[in-house]
Amino acid sequence: MATFYNLHPETPQQRTVDMICKSLRQGAIMLYPTDTVYAIGCDLNDKNAVQRVRQLKQLSNNKPLTFLCSSLSNIAEYAVVADNAYRLMRRLIPGPYTFLLPATKQVPKLVVEPKRKTTGIRVPDRPICQEILQSLGNPIISTSAHLPDQDEFVMTEKAKLFDLFDKLVDIIIDDDQEPGYQTSSIIDFTDKEPKVVREGLGWETLRDLL
Repeated sequence: MATFYNLHPETPQQRTVDMICKSLRQGAIMLYPTDTVYAIGCDLNDKNAVQRVRQLKQLSNNKPLTFLCSSLSNIAEYAVVADNAYRLMRRLIPGPYTFLLPATKQVPKLVVEPKRKTTGIRVPDRPICQEILQSLGNPIISTSAHLPDQDEFVMTEKAKLFDLFDKLVDIIIDDDQEPGYQTSSIIDFTDKEPKVVREGLGWETLRDLL
């Protein structure tokens, strides 16, 4: 059974955030709200926890995992950000965008796309995510909360979502908001020109900037 934590959506209680982060440092995996959909996550630097997330989603090691960073400067620790990427990213951050970038050695091998050595990174526009990132001091894995045998957009009712994951994760975070149903837009910055891989939430804004 997962431990449930209720956090205020705009001003998350610091004591509760600290308790969550303590568990994450000890290898916990969590179900938590982002600015797109509910996600499954853990501390980026906990190898065993990352492997548990992979097993839960049935992802082979050649499938990269996206993770959340707190800011653009934080991204620069984990990825190579070219000038053209920086100019566009700073206009989109924070927001519902995933950036595919060349990974630095700071990114664990279990997270990186093995052939291209790329990684997917987001900076979320959600106070709960930001508070956890700041308190934990590390990025957190963010993979959409649906299981391999489910349609990606079925689990948008929070009660059903929590019931499904209650015995699969260690922590469930509730912020009294309804789950989102749109995933992030994905922009590939690994070539000279940015390429839109997926038109998701925030696509209209992104389209106007390209």
